[in-house]
Amino acid sequence: MTDNTDQIRGYWVAVPTPLVADGSVDHASLARHVLGLFAQGVDGAVVFGTTGEGTSFSAVERIAAVEALLKAGAAASRIGLGGGFPALTDTIALTRAALGVGLRHVLMLPPYFYRDVTPDGIEDAFAAILDGVADDRLRATLYNIPQVSGVGVPATVAAKLRARYGRIVAGVKDSSADFKQFQAYRAAAPDLAVTVGNEADIARAVAEGGAGTICGMANVACDLVREMLSGPGAEARMKAAVSVVASHPFVPALKAILAVQTGDAGWLRVRAPLRSSSDGAALQAQLDAATRRAAA
Repeated sequence: MTDNTDQIRGYWVAVPTPLVADGSVDHASLARHVLGLFAQGVDGAVVFGTTGEGTSFSAVERIAAVEALLKAGAAASRIGLGGGFPALTDTIALTRAALGVGLRHVLMLPPYFYRDVTPDGIEDAFAAILDGVADDRLRATLYNIPQVSGVGVPATVAAKLRARYGRIVAGVKDSSADFKQFQAYRAAAPDLAVTVGNEADIARAVAEGGAGTICGMANVACDLVREMLSGPGAEARMKAAVSVVASHPFVPALKAILAVQTGDAGWLRVRAPLRSSSDGAALQAQLDAATRRAAA
């Protein structure tokens, strides 16, 4: 298993959030899923990221789920928590709470309401968060997913923050699906652990010094993602698999497939504004067919 004490490296999964009928987090199902991934050789899991509908859950709900995961036997060093709010004070409070229950890894979105902010403004925001938390235990991973959040993390900002805060700013998760952006992070701050979220880029990112992946497809195609970490041989099958899920709203589609694979219909539930998908069986069939064709 990869040592992730200081940086997220290796094979990490962005896990979806299972819900009970009233819309609250199903702690038992989440623990089963995460521990099951660990049993398959996954290095770590990020909860309440984009795949986990993180922005739909309060800080209190996120910390309660983390506490339940830890109680179920998940090691704190193998859990990352999705963070980042429009209000810096909320991000500070969540991060302090995460550290308080034993976590070190927090993925931080930049404040994401104002879309016309400058790189200097983004740096100011992250600096205010890190100064407000003021805890050397923290290992922050800056989260770049501008096509969803509306605000990106420039490579220059990541480099300046690393120089300013040292290992407290541990890495960047680049989910932009723009490989040039990944390369820009590597060039600007080679000592940052840069993971990718776009599964089709995993192999070449690792070949160019990337730290590994934090991705959603691992929930339903764990072995395929592992192959991507080993080299480019699975790239065609991965692209085919991603195209099936991405042809629908991603999180409901992923959950629908997971419901079919596990036999647990509870995975179908999502929080508004997302709508659940009833296409799980068809999506699973398409996924199987697409990967077979790509392998032929």
